[in-house]
Amino acid sequence: MPVTAIETFEEFEKVINGEKPVIIEFWATWCGPCRIISPVFEKFSNLAEYAGLGFYKVDIDANQRAAEEVGVRAMPTFIVFKGGEKLDESVGANIRALQQLIGNASP
Repeated sequence: MPVTAIETFEEFEKVINGEKPVIIEFWATWCGPCRIISPVFEKFSNLAEYAGLGFYKVDIDANQRAAEEVGVRAMPTFIVFKGGEKLDESVGANIRALQQLIGNASP
C-alpha cells in the first residue's frame, strides 16, 4: 500500500481512530533527514509482509495541529496508532529503528 498524505486534522483523527494499525511519518519539506528516509518508508509500505499496516504521512507545516496533538518535537517522527491509541514511536532517520517499529506494529 503506498503512503497516503493526510491533508486535514479531520483526516488525521479518522486515520488514527481506525481499527487497523497505522504508522504515520511526521515530516517537513525543509527537513534534510526526512528527504533521506521518506523513500525508505515508501519502500516498506509496498512490501507484502506489511500489508496489514496503513502507511501515512503528515507535513507538519501544512497540518501543525496534528503534530501538536501528538507532541511531535523533531522530524522525522514515526508514530504507530491503533484505535486512537499511540502504541509506539521512533524519532530520526534511522532505517533499522524504522524497520523494527514497522515490524512490531504489523498484525
